[in-house]
Amino acid sequence: MNRKKNQNMENLLLLFFLIIALFVPLIFGSSQYNILLVTTVLIYGVMATSWNIIGGLAGQLDLGSFAYLGLGAFTSGTLLIRFNFTPWIGMILGGLVAVAFALLIGIPLFRFRIREVWYALTTCALVEILKVVFNMWEEVGGPVERYLPYFRGSLYHMRFGSYIPYYYIMLGILIIALLVNSRIARSKLGFYLKALGEDETAAEVLGVNTRACKLRALIYYSFLIGVTGAVYANMYGYVHPSFFNGQESIKVAILGIVGGRGITYGPLLAALLLVGAQEFLRASLGGEVSGLYLVIYSIILILVVLFRPKGIATIFQDGYRKLLSWEVKKKNVK
Repeated sequence: MNRKKNQNMENLLLLFFLIIALFVPLIFGSSQYNILLVTTVLIYGVMATSWNIIGGLAGQLDLGSFAYLGLGAFTSGTLLIRFNFTPWIGMILGGLVAVAFALLIGIPLFRFRIREVWYALTTCALVEILKVVFNMWEEVGGPVERYLPYFRGSLYHMRFGSYIPYYYIMLGILIIALLVNSRIARSKLGFYLKALGEDETAAEVLGVNTRACKLRALIYYSFLIGVTGAVYANMYGYVHPSFFNGQESIKVAILGIVGGRGITYGPLLAALLLVGAQEFLRASLGGEVSGLYLVIYSIILILVVLFRPKGIATIFQDGYRKLLSWEVKKKNVK
């Protein structure tokens, strides 16, 4: 019964978000900078929602999200620069390259039962390793930005004269990420992931193939972020090894944890709150208080640890349950 109530609340929240999100460009349409800011919030919403599959449901503290974003960006960007290959297909190939790399790393890590803090340190180190590799790999990377060819308003090249199309592309990817999260959470795989996230040893004793489940979660997670990386590169118009950013990977994990691990809409709520505050402060105050958003991050994290250790999404869950119980009591009184 509680699961059905939570699902109804998820559907209502996501429907409300979708309705609001569809009209955001109409509100900020005259300011391309503001459209870029809200699109950035969506990008982090996609990444945190994707992280929720491996980090929230499966309980693996993955800190390698920007490794997959960088691989997706370089795959799509290099194909466009060298072969004039459309990013609409390049983004899918970028997602597949990210999956291939994830499996290359994930299979031995899970085979040798690397978990918890050691898994986190390994994935975080991979981001920095890729940054060094692409700085040295002159054919596709190098220390200088490689700019994508610009064709104003070209749908084929995913190059537009406005940020609004990128906003709607990212909104579409975000909806897909939310649907994938919701579908997995209600499936047999989702129950297995939650079980191993709580106690992997106990899940194995009960017959759960934990290695296969974690690899499947890693595939979904890396593919969605790899696709996002291709759009990221086209939106900014270049590729550079700085896309492999370990600090930003940690931020994605923070969003997933603060939002509520395993809760479909939790990471999105955290992205709207934290990244939205960061981009708002950056836009309104500029360099005057460049580190202020870190202070806000710290304050929110402390408040969440003290009062909502299971994530800010539980605030909505508790409020929805109280509302339902109040309606039931009201009916009984009548």
